[in-house]
Amino acid sequence: MFQRLLRAFDLGRDLFWIAALGVLLVFGFFLVLGALKPSEVAGLSLAVLGLAVLWVVHAWLQARHAVGRDPRIVRARERRGF
Repeated sequence: MFQRLLRAFDLGRDLFWIAALGVLLVFGFFLVLGALKPSEVAGLSLAVLGLAVLWVVHAWLQARHAVGRDPRIVRARERRGF
């Protein structure tokens, strides 16, 4: 029961970060397109900036605590000569 709850929490957390990245990309797309001006939507810009900072911290922590490279990928790369 506890493992099931833990997996559901992990899934929810992963979905949150995927959605956050999607929001960042959509906001950036509309900025580049010229449909939004950061000064006109200052509150939204600050919220997205805060979300971007959180996502960068999350990505940095994930990379820092990574287990390592998959030995199968390393072996396949060595076999191909890369």
